[in-house]
Amino acid sequence: MKLQEIMRGSYDYFMQKEIFEQPESVVNTMRGRVNFDTETIVLGGLKDHISTMRRARRLLFIACGTSYHSTVATRQLLEELTEMPVMVELASDFLDRSVPIFRDDVVFFVSQSGETADTLNALKYCKPRGALCVGITNTVGSSISRETHCGVHINAGPEIGVASTKAYTSQFIALVMVGLVMSEDRISMQARRKAIIKDLQRLPGFIKEVLTLDGEILKLAKSLYQERSLIVMGRGYNFATCLEGALKIKELTYLHSEGILSGELKHGPLAMIDTQMPVIMIIMKDGVYTVSLLPVSNDSILMLVSFLLRNVSML
Repeated sequence: MKLQEIMRGSYDYFMQKEIFEQPESVVNTMRGRVNFDTETIVLGGLKDHISTMRRARRLLFIACGTSYHSTVATRQLLEELTEMPVMVELASDFLDRSVPIFRDDVVFFVSQSGETADTLNALKYCKPRGALCVGITNTVGSSISRETHCGVHINAGPEIGVASTKAYTSQFIALVMVGLVMSEDRISMQARRKAIIKDLQRLPGFIKEVLTLDGEILKLAKSLYQERSLIVMGRGYNFATCLEGALKIKELTYLHSEGILSGELKHGPLAMIDTQMPVIMIIMKDGVYTVSLLPVSNDSILMLVSFLLRNVSML
């Protein structure tokens, strides 16, 4: 660990520093693994087990908190690329339910520290049942990286801030790379894979573009910080962003916040919406763009924050 990595520098907070490190941290996650010239991906930690993973009955992803949200964010893409059933589980709930685990399951344990107690207990539950256990961690030598059969280190660098930021985006990238490697032998997926790899190359630039909005986001935050509650809403790929955004608001501001799937708005959550309830909507120009706009027609919604990422085929 280098000294400058644990110094705050010119930033006011470690978390702010780590947010602005994301263009570099996602590159570090891909470095030595993604060859943009040949459009190929090599994950050395998985190469001896890829054939087993491709023959799996199902893929299970077990995590807590922010790491769980990274699995929700990538589930749809992993289902598309692997054409396998993909389950995402909160580690604590997984243990409460005593979920059946089979020898032809592949179970991923996602944790920034590699020491998350509930995730470790889930690993101890799955491993004796014969499943292939895969670790996705940010810490070399952690318990999860030692106890799993194989894995991927996300190489995001140290996170001093309690609320995870760059580890989330690096976990996302690592899981996308897992899906790309698993679909490498599928002829029908080659065009889709190449489009995703091309967009991975552009991703650091997109992140830098978003970070230039720092001043505008500060103004928005100042208009909301005295509210008593806040709803973050979206659907499709954006639902995980809503869950993660609501978690960050709770962690950092102690403000009640909920991430809601906008398709479920009419099935109960609409009762919370009135002229005093601020709502942030996360919308992209993707396959659910049109239906994502439907809640905006409700007169009670006060605010729409629309992130329109054009020409990003991965989303």
